Formats: sequence, structure tokens, C-alpha cells
Amino acid sequence: MKSERLLSLDVLRGITIVGMILVNNPGTWESIYAPLRHAEWNGLTPTDLVFPFFMFIMGVSMSFALSKFDHHFSRSFVTKLIRRTVILFLLGVFLSWFSLVCFGVEHPLEHIRILGVLQRLALAYCFGSLLIMSVRRPVNLAWISGILLIGYYILLMLGNGFDLSEQNVIAVTDRWIFGENHMYREWLPDGSRIFFDPEGLLSTLPCIAQVIIGYFCGNILREKTEIQHRLLQISILGIILLFAGLLFSYGCPLNKKVWSPTFVLVTCGFASLFLVFLTWLIDIKKQQKWGYAFHVFGTNPLFIYVVAGVLATVLAVIPVGDTSLQGKIYQSIVAVFRDAYLASLIYGLLFIGFNYLIVLVLYKKRIFIKI
Repeated sequence: MKSERLLSLDVLRGITIVGMILVNNPGTWESIYAPLRHAEWNGLTPTDLVFPFFMFIMGVSMSFALSKFDHHFSRSFVTKLIRRTVILFLLGVFLSWFSLVCFGVEHPLEHIRILGVLQRLALAYCFGSLLIMSVRRPVNLAWISGILLIGYYILLMLGNGFDLSEQNVIAVTDRWIFGENHMYREWLPDGSRIFFDPEGLLSTLPCIAQVIIGYFCGNILREKTEIQHRLLQISILGIILLFAGLLFSYGCPLNKKVWSPTFVLVTCGFASLFLVFLTWLIDIKKQQKWGYAFHVFGTNPLFIYVVAGVLATVLAVIPVGDTSLQGKIYQSIVAVFRDAYLASLIYGLLFIGFNYLIVLVLYKKRIFIKI
């Protein structure tokens, strides 16, 4: 069942990557359907599930990838860990630099955003792998995850962690380490901006716990028992996580931008239940044709994420008359459908379709670019 489980995982990974590309590439940021927006601060939208789902999936994949090392720090493991961490982090920095250069920012190196999506994945992968390889007993990993989430909650409570302000401990930490020139500027409801990074260094701590929870689910999938029994175990875990997160959200709000502990619990609960559903649908019911396109995306996820980021920047800077190529395409869609919101969504779907052609060519040629 190993290859079939990985097919389910590829489909889930592909769905997540498609979601990431879609929410990052509307025709215009002024016209976006509510489910495709992030929560302004506290709360949860479907869009807020996308990134944590990928973090959870990374943990599941690590269960398969790290099992061959059997908790031994071999030279091959250390080499792979360092190489992948550095490449992921530098790719994230490259996307920031590329955008600054294309938009004509002077001295781009002085304004590169140090942190970001790929950088967070790199750090969570690195420290999550080190913990997993260092701790042999799964129960100890559970304790470590709990300590990470509780300790992080205490930091948030003591450091204005639930305030969208530059006095938030997350912003203070990033400003002290990186400086304002290398931080993201978050939008406030009144249209002003502050130095606050939603992928901050301190808020990466709970992401490590998210990876470990995904690792637990991957371990359950690798067990030798009946698949129905394994799916039942993951379902129970997912329900517990989901209800615990919702219950504790009364004292610890769901918040993606600080990656609150309850946000970790709820999103891991949803992700594990979705994984169960896909495994049941694909592995047990053998309903696989519908997920072909997602499977294709899931075989080269990080590669196409980077390519999509580069393409989005290029489309936004190529001049066409008094607008950009992106603007021209969007205006053409609006002229046909007469609905700004629908046109914005259609542009995003067309953008996904173009990226699909890229990964489909790679898939047909059996080229899988591993980072």
C-alpha cells in the first residue's frame, strides 16, 4: 500500500499547491471573493488553511523519508538536511530579490525580505527533522510539541502577541534580529502599514509542532495494520485536535498571522481528516481519475511554487499600454464577464492552468525536481 498512500499524499499536496497559487494570484487584489481572502486578524477562512496544510503534509512526508535513517545521524542524513534547508531558504530570499529587481527598487539587497513562506518551510523542516531524529519515543515527541505550543502561548500573552501592532513580540523579535528594511509591512484595516511579518521568526516555533503532528499521522499510515484501522486512528486524532483547538480558541484566538497554538490544532485537525478522506477515496474506493491534475502538481510542488512566483512578477511588470500584461489580461476578462470578482477568479484559474501545462510536461517526461 506504500505507493498508493503516496499517491493520496501527492494529491493532497497538489490540492494545497493549487490553493497557494490561486490565493496568491487574483486578477486584482481589489476584487476577491471572501473565501479567497485571509482573515484580517483573528479568525479563519478557507484560504488560511492552505499554508498550514502544506506544513502538515511536509510532516507526513518526513515520516516516509526519515524512516530509512532509523533515528541515526548518518552523513547522508546531515548532508540532505543542510542542503535542503539552505536551498529552500535561499529560494525564498531569491523570490523577494527578484520581485524587488523587477519592480525597479534601488539597492534591492538592502530591502530583501529575509523571511517568507519558503524560509518558514525550511526552518520548520530543519528543526522538525532534528527533533524527530533525536527523540526515539513518539510519546516524547508529543510532549515536546505540547511544550512548544504552551511555551509559545505564554510568550504571546506576555508580549502583546495577539495585538496587530509593532509592539507585538513577533514584530519586536524580527526588528531586533533583521531590521525594518528586511521585514514585511502588514496592512491595517485603515489602509496604513506596519512592520509585522506573518512569517516571523518567533512564530515559526509552533510550525515545528505542526510538522511533528503531521509526522505522527505519517507514522500511523506506515503501520502494518489494516488500512481501515489506520484511518480510524488518524480520524480520532484529527477530531481531538479540531475540538481542542476550537475549545481553547476562547482564550487563545485562531490567528494565522501569529500562527497561534489553537490555529495549529484546528488546521492539523482539518488536514488529518482531509487526508483520511482522500486515502479512503483513492486507496479504498479506487476513485483516482478525478485527482490526476492534482497528482501532477503534487509531484513537483516546490518547483512550480517558485516558477509561479517568478511568472506572477513577470506578468505584473511587463508593460502593455498604460497597464501591465497582467492588468491587460484581467481587463479583457472583465470586458467579457462584466463582473470584477468573477474576472479576478478566472484570471487566477487561467494562471493555474498555465502552470499546469509546465508541470504536466515534466510529469510526462518523468522529471521530478526534488529540493
